Amino acid sequence: MYIPEHFRARNDADALRFMQANPFAILISNSDREPTASHVPISVHAAEDQLILRGHVAKANPHWRCLEQQPQCLTIFHGPHSYVSPTLYSTSENVPTWNYGAVHVYGTARVFSAPDALAGVLAELIAMFEPAYAKQWANLSDSYRQRMLGHIVGFEITATKIEAKFKLSQNRSRGEQENVISSLDKAEDTVVSGVARLMREQGLGSSTKKEVE
Repeated sequence: MYIPEHFRARNDADALRFMQANPFAILISNSDREPTASHVPISVHAAEDQLILRGHVAKANPHWRCLEQQPQCLTIFHGPHSYVSPTLYSTSENVPTWNYGAVHVYGTARVFSAPDALAGVLAELIAMFEPAYAKQWANLSDSYRQRMLGHIVGFEITATKIEAKFKLSQNRSRGEQENVISSLDKAEDTVVSGVARLMREQGLGSSTKKEVE
């Protein structure tokens, strides 16, 4: 990913929080004919200087075979983004741009279909998105749960490289950053207003990072 130095996220904790806050990711693999991509929810785990991603795809989705045959893959976590008008800058000689956050995780995947391992991945995802559903899932018949598990294939990706880019007007003055934040924060679309929040979290504009945590 092209990352000018002033847009490079250097704090690993920031990148981890971003991934965990935006877990619906794009998983990309190479195949013999063309690149393959799947949009999937992913659990992110950091321990002992190692980042692990886990999730699953439908068994009918040929992507798991790509991961099995060519384990090297790329996972893209993408978050809030917005058009930024040049009218928010202090001089007229400026052009439009786009602010956004993104984290690219390169890694090596392994796939699995053992029921116990799949149940573990589902437990992680349920805990992330709807903890209350765990009781309903546990109360389903064994035959139904086993049948559902038979329709998916799990994957675990060990990260080999992480690139994090927060393009958030870091190259503008504090006053211009504040103009951008104030404008985007008014948007009803949370994808747009989320950029204002991310800018605040990164200590841009008139606030410091500490003040918004």
